[in-house]
Amino acid sequence: MSVDAVAGHELADRTWPDLGRPILLVPVGSCEQHGPHLPIGTDTLIATTVARAAADRRDDCLVAPALTITASGEHQGFPGTLSIGTDVLVSVLIELARSAEWADGVAFVNGHGGNVGAMQRASVTFEQEQRRVMMWWPRPPEHRTDLVGDLHAGRIETSLLLALAPHLVDEHQAAAGPSPTPPVADLVRFGVQPYSSNGVLGDPTGATAEEGLSLLAHLVDDLSALLTHTTGR
Repeated sequence: MSVDAVAGHELADRTWPDLGRPILLVPVGSCEQHGPHLPIGTDTLIATTVARAAADRRDDCLVAPALTITASGEHQGFPGTLSIGTDVLVSVLIELARSAEWADGVAFVNGHGGNVGAMQRASVTFEQEQRRVMMWWPRPPEHRTDLVGDLHAGRIETSLLLALAPHLVDEHQAAAGPSPTPPVADLVRFGVQPYSSNGVLGDPTGATAEEGLSLLAHLVDDLSALLTHTTGR
């Protein structure tokens, strides 16, 4: 599968009479540190690429502009991190989906684990309002037990970035974080910095572009399956 930008599915490039009733895919990224070797926009790049690749497999999807500043409070203290917090993100997701009543459904394509809580809370409102809103976030293949605990800027994200934008990866600066990684509840409560001075939660050792392509294909397959299951087509 090519990782080149997929053309023809961007909402921002269309005129309103040309829209019809698409499924709207909304990439949900972040603006936060990803260790000393990965760019701050890592999550946004991954989410946008997955959304575009999934849209390219169908004729009924458009990709909205990405949400690039989301809930990244656990990375407070690292330069470059910007966050609007979970409560605000919940409101943003709800109001965005409400505003897209012209679409036949909305799928939030998330690339940042810190956004999951907000997505789950927003889902309660969507269920109450009987809206067709799908929530997706990346999960490694079930058979890849070696990737359990690879939470942030480790092998998964480093491999994906080597496939998507190798010029943005500083492999000479790649270094492992704490092992085992702290519980997610502790990271949310106390932040990443007390546990990892370099911001990494995992180990980028062994990351390759080839593995990144394989992981990307898995993520696109997973999102595509959700879209097919939810839409029935």
